Amino acid sequence: MKLKLVVILSFAILLLAACSSNSDMNDESMEREEETENTGEKDEVGGIQTTSFETLTGNEFNIVATEANHQLNDEVSVNALTFNGSVPGSQIRVKEGEKVKINLKNELLVPVTIHWHGIKVPNDMDGIPGVTQNAVQPSETFTYEFTPNDPGTYMYHTHQNAVEQMDKGLYGAFIVEPKEKAYDRDYTLMLDEWMSNPDEEDSNMEGMDHGSMGGMDDMQGMGHDMSAYDIFTMNGKSSNSIDPLIVKEEEIVRIRLVNVGYMSHEIHLHGHDFKVAAIDGQELNEPQELKDQVISIAPGERYDVEFTADNPGEWYIEGHGNMDGTVGMKTTIQYEGVSELKDKSNQDEELPEFTFTNYGGFKEGEFTLDQDYDVEYTMDLNTAMQDKNMVYTINNEIFPDTENIAVKEGDLVKVKLVNNSMMDDHPMHLHGHFFQVLSENGKPIEGSPIIKDTINLKPGDEYVVAFKADNPGNWLFHCHDLHHASTGMVNMIKYDGFKPNFTPDPNANNKPE
Repeated sequence: MKLKLVVILSFAILLLAACSSNSDMNDESMEREEETENTGEKDEVGGIQTTSFETLTGNEFNIVATEANHQLNDEVSVNALTFNGSVPGSQIRVKEGEKVKINLKNELLVPVTIHWHGIKVPNDMDGIPGVTQNAVQPSETFTYEFTPNDPGTYMYHTHQNAVEQMDKGLYGAFIVEPKEKAYDRDYTLMLDEWMSNPDEEDSNMEGMDHGSMGGMDDMQGMGHDMSAYDIFTMNGKSSNSIDPLIVKEEEIVRIRLVNVGYMSHEIHLHGHDFKVAAIDGQELNEPQELKDQVISIAPGERYDVEFTADNPGEWYIEGHGNMDGTVGMKTTIQYEGVSELKDKSNQDEELPEFTFTNYGGFKEGEFTLDQDYDVEYTMDLNTAMQDKNMVYTINNEIFPDTENIAVKEGDLVKVKLVNNSMMDDHPMHLHGHFFQVLSENGKPIEGSPIIKDTINLKPGDEYVVAFKADNPGNWLFHCHDLHHASTGMVNMIKYDGFKPNFTPDPNANNKPE
């Protein structure tokens, strides 16, 4: 789809107005018949950097779900679902330990919710339709209130029919800033995939499988064809439309890499030694310097990298691989006052892949493999055929018939996850809790303790994780490739004696995935 010039110019003017760095202009742009105020600062406010979205700070925010045209690159625009009119939606930045209030208004024609991915919220604030709340209907509002106590990189996204709604842009970054910072410049890059011709692809989807590399499962003729995603984006933009990351010499720069898509992406930072400072928002102990390694980021995962700007010039940060969209997942790090591009793109080169299994300095974690646990559970992830359709199973069942993991408050829980699928990765995301990764394929984790909320299992992988049941509620544990979740790969952590404080409405059209 191509917009005519007048439409492009009109939309650009509207977007520029919405993203004003002046807080008064931001307040004006956020007036949506509501009495609350957002405060939003852009560019160099405390070192925060944004690109195609506005940044909101403070303690109370208005988030409006609405439809809009969105320009992916010079040639392709799409009909998107947005939070506050942009893809990604407004970046929310809050302070560690401060209570926040977010007012969601739904101006779409379909129901919507917001899930606070990775943030430990009370169960009734988790945003899961039919599980923690009823979906917010068109023209209705819902207020989320919680206190984020864990600094780090998170995201927010719809969880109502999310396999379709996230695919169309309903997501944004949520950053919990620490009380003390050790970096000067702070960027967020949200990674995603789009179809250049979604209308044509929709007609071809039926009878195709989700194997991104094709093969035997494709020939079975079921599921979702990931090859249709041919435009990869950073912050909703592709190729030359992606803004460069501006730095000053000798600054310590943090780049928050957030995967909101359905594919894993390998990201390469050129020209600098770097450290992986945090994974899924949780800081690592004594991270070591790396160079010319790719960081593979699965759907739902976040990786924070830090480097010292000690090599003036222009340097690429880009995706690697041979998929059609990879070439567009690329921007540059530009030093102020320097315009010389010293670098060459090498997106098709195979580089060593970072692994967290033996990274950082050793430190005792909360859990060990051989301690006593109150609950132990094995999660067999696989595929099956049902009524001539491919489904994704946990212990041979599909949601909502999967077996719940029953816990009592205070229980110590150990879960073994095993991917017995022949071809598919499964990035498994646990709501409401962090877990510690104890082993990979039978080998204990060395170095820094690894605390996560999403872990990717490639075919044949086995991970053992552990967590404490310290947040009562009913919590999803599901694959964050939502094509898999929507066809079965979901189960739940259920606390003994917990009762939700809402009544499911049969007319709400609740679709938790």
